[in-house]
Amino acid sequence: MSKDIKTPFGKITPKVDLFPIYYLLFIYGFVYIFPYGKNLIGISWFDLLRSEDGPLEWLQFFEYVSSAFLAFLIFVRRKNKKEVNSFLWLLIALLSLIIAGEEISWGERLTGMGITAISDLNVQGETNFHNLPFFHNYLLDPVFEISCVFLGWFGWRKFKNVDAFPNRELSLYFLFVALFYFYFDVSWASTTEQIRNDQEIFEFLLSSGIFLHCLRSLRKKIK
Repeated sequence: MSKDIKTPFGKITPKVDLFPIYYLLFIYGFVYIFPYGKNLIGISWFDLLRSEDGPLEWLQFFEYVSSAFLAFLIFVRRKNKKEVNSFLWLLIALLSLIIAGEEISWGERLTGMGITAISDLNVQGETNFHNLPFFHNYLLDPVFEISCVFLGWFGWRKFKNVDAFPNRELSLYFLFVALFYFYFDVSWASTTEQIRNDQEIFEFLLSSGIFLHCLRSLRKKIK
């Protein structure tokens, strides 16, 4: 649990991990205005972080691979493999591995080899499924919004006995992602100009939340 925060007005005792707030303040308050990016690498440091195939996307890939491994270890260590919690941990492992593969277009970004039948239809011209037109245009954002609200709020409130769902402490890792995608979609549907697509900056919080959940859960099992 987060430590007390001392302020001139007294102590604040947060019940959630505050890293997402510090992270976003650092990105938008420091990296966003940090100079000389264009001089050194051709684009701003901020644009580098939020770019496709940029450092944050690769960090997400490694976190999802790690989460898949950790969740599978948790499943293996559980005595009753047929209970709901065990099934959910196995599902987390499988989904994390699939998402990791999607992040790097199933190795196409490393090898340059893909499946032409898929990449020809793909919005980004790559071999992945989440950027196929129907899923990308109609399902992707609602899936992010619903799943992140579930992981960040509904899951730990309504299913307290299901340890496969993240607890309240990690809620901000998911709720900020849901808020970003909701606001992004609302701005697209409004009369104003759509807000900038900073999805990689926020999706890093999602992968980090899942990774921390798996890591902390495995540590509890080992103790």
